[in-house]
Amino acid sequence: MPTGENPIYAPFFGVMGASSAIVLSAFGAAYGTAKSGSGICAMSVMRPEFIMKSIIPVVMAGIIAIYGLVVAVLVISAVEGPDKYTLYRGFLHLGSGLSVGFSGLAAGFAIGIVGDSGVRGTAQQPRLFVGMILILIFAEVLGLYGLIVAIYAYVK
Repeated sequence: MPTGENPIYAPFFGVMGASSAIVLSAFGAAYGTAKSGSGICAMSVMRPEFIMKSIIPVVMAGIIAIYGLVVAVLVISAVEGPDKYTLYRGFLHLGSGLSVGFSGLAAGFAIGIVGDSGVRGTAQQPRLFVGMILILIFAEVLGLYGLIVAIYAYVK
């Protein structure tokens, strides 16, 4: 029987944390993939030999969704019935999902914009490739920061 410390709605917050982790990070990854992909298609008309080098932003955007998937699976596996699941844990799991989700969304947007401009620029000036990769790494790290905070909140 749920008590005041373990209300019946406590698991709702954990489930919403898991859902927001995967939905928001997948949305960021999808945007990054689509935006980078359009740049790759435009670039491949001029320089088709650069297509494989230009796939890097798409791969990096896909990694963002993996961060959300990891946290979503961790959180949803910890959600129990309302008699064992505290409201405190539910809030921690919600915060965990939101941190990785929103940071993944922001990272996906950054990867998409940099990937689009970067592959188009690399087609015109191949020396821009290293700079594009460095900027993409910094954008990817934003999602990694959210993953670190999410795992820390999860185990608290």
